[in-house]
Amino acid sequence: MNSHRYFIELSYNGTEFHGWQTQPNGITVQECLDKALSVYFRQEIVSLGCGRTDAGVHATQFFAHFNVADLPIEKVVNAITGINSLLPYTIAVKRIFEVADEAHARFDATARAYKYHIHFDKDPFKLDRSWLYKGELDVEKMNKAAQLLLNFTDFSCFSKSKTQTFTNNCKITEAVFEQVENGLVFTIKADRFLRNMVRAIVGTLILVGKGDIAIEEVSNIIEGKNRSKAGQSVPACGLYLVAVEYPFVSS
Repeated sequence: MNSHRYFIELSYNGTEFHGWQTQPNGITVQECLDKALSVYFRQEIVSLGCGRTDAGVHATQFFAHFNVADLPIEKVVNAITGINSLLPYTIAVKRIFEVADEAHARFDATARAYKYHIHFDKDPFKLDRSWLYKGELDVEKMNKAAQLLLNFTDFSCFSKSKTQTFTNNCKITEAVFEQVENGLVFTIKADRFLRNMVRAIVGTLILVGKGDIAIEEVSNIIEGKNRSKAGQSVPACGLYLVAVEYPFVSS
């Protein structure tokens, strides 16, 4: 059997999904994608994603890999229109390309970036796309606190409990709030992320912006490695996976 491995790039609105990974208690992005791929290529296909996004989280760029047997490469990489026609409108395939047999969408990723969107005034067009925050925030203090993240690697305090990870170490290379019209956008980039990490970080930085904790307290929280000392996780609706980098994939 002649099998080839492919990367598939997609984007999705996560509002109606129980996250990326297939599970028994709700519809997921992976479930929809695998069904569409299996129907189109007329063989059972199981994809593996670059990570797991939680329920309600969106992605403007997401990669997965899958194998297809006994089909010309041209037929697979040119199947975008056909696969999109089998997917719900909330999922869109952007490109498909052949990779080496050992290429891995999760383990070969060298960096990932997320954005978190906050808006301050009620806006029906941002429903489930951004978090409506009612109150004032000191963005300058929040950015000073965000820079402290770059000094650490162990982020146990921001990790969801009982996860199947071997290490809670991550290398954050960017963390900044940008003021936009009627809101804020937080961008964070790292080599890897823990489950719930970005939402917990934003929730903690919000405490700084509200004046509930001092900037320096963020360092103490990280050093304490205790999730209960960090801020509450902000809602999933404002979170977007926006970039995944690989040494062998051009943007």
